[in-house]
Amino acid sequence: MFADRAQIYIKSGKGGDGHVSFRRELYVPNGGPDGGDGGRGGDIIFEVDKGLNTLYEFRHNRNYKAQNRVRRAVSRIKHGKNGEDLIIKVPEGTVIQ
Repeated sequence: MFADRAQIYIKSGKGGDGHVSFRRELYVPNGGPDGGDGGRGGDIIFEVDKGLNTLYEFRHNRNYKAQNRVRRAVSRIKHGKNGEDLIIKVPEGTVIQ
């Protein structure tokens, strides 16, 4: 079956929560900020695959979601783990609106 039009729903991954903390050391006056940055969510990437010639696969699987952050941030200016990107293969000449 040939399909030349498909409607799909995509959602990028949600970024992680940061962490607020202040360091306290004996010889550092007033400490200072020490929080970490939450990981970023995954992106949606459309990649052209010359082996495909129809959008038939999108008729069965219409929902696509990239991975959310895997771990939240911790103190000591550490970064949370990022979510993985989702790569969607489309045929050459596909117009995305």
